[in-house]
Amino acid sequence: MIEIPEAVTLVRQLGEALGGKRVRVTTAATAPHAFAWYHGDPATYADRLSGRAFGAARCHGGFVEVDVEDTRLLFAEGVALRALGPGDPRPRKHQLLVEFDDGTALAASVQMYGGLWAFAPGDFNNPCYDAARSKPSQLSEAFDRAHLDRLVGEPGVRGQSVKALLATEQRVPGLGNGVLQDILWEAGIHPSQPAHAWSALPPLRRADRAPSVLGGRGLHLPRLPAALTVPGGPLRGTAAMSAGRYHRGGTWPGRARPGGRRRSPPERM
Repeated sequence: MIEIPEAVTLVRQLGEALGGKRVRVTTAATAPHAFAWYHGDPATYADRLSGRAFGAARCHGGFVEVDVEDTRLLFAEGVALRALGPGDPRPRKHQLLVEFDDGTALAASVQMYGGLWAFAPGDFNNPCYDAARSKPSQLSEAFDRAHLDRLVGEPGVRGQSVKALLATEQRVPGLGNGVLQDILWEAGIHPSQPAHAWSALPPLRRADRAPSVLGGRGLHLPRLPAALTVPGGPLRGTAAMSAGRYHRGGTWPGRARPGGRRRSPPERM
């Protein structure tokens, strides 16, 4: 799953590496994948993208969207993006390969499952995408304490854990288990704590601080890594982030757990 730190990083890297480049040829679905999702017939992707220029990129939660003139190209879930330079060997298997007129390319492959949708604005219906577009980003001013209180007050939340509140039902699009663990660790909140008791916590013990960990303000998530130079390598973002295994700058806070046990360094990726 592409989570919010990865999505923000990918948007920046796509703009830096591919912004303004014109698509020469597009190849989709050459390696069949049962859980690679396309919009319509992937054989039509060449007509929808070829000859058009890559424009602005943006993210809605974990959805990464690129304007390709009159078409939108949208990536989500387990899609891995890789920028390729002129002369670099193209992957033998991929679910989408976009070649540009300067010899560079963008390859997309699906790990487990993922979406690679190309569509005209207004011609795509997906409830998760619609939810991500309609709800405030964790990095925006609108994602504040009042918004979190509204989430806690939603029907059906009482009796759920804080982890279930934040990471299920698309309540916070782009927030998954990978970064949620760091949010709750930094805020001093146990994942199994009942959500209805959350509002009684002092402000510094709540997840209001999450955006500062995400690289902005509010809820605490890991800061975004420095931009990687592309083309010639993968658009990594916060690559392969998973619960309990993300660490900043090669270090891990050796904080004491309840009972005096210290948190051990995670296994390196």
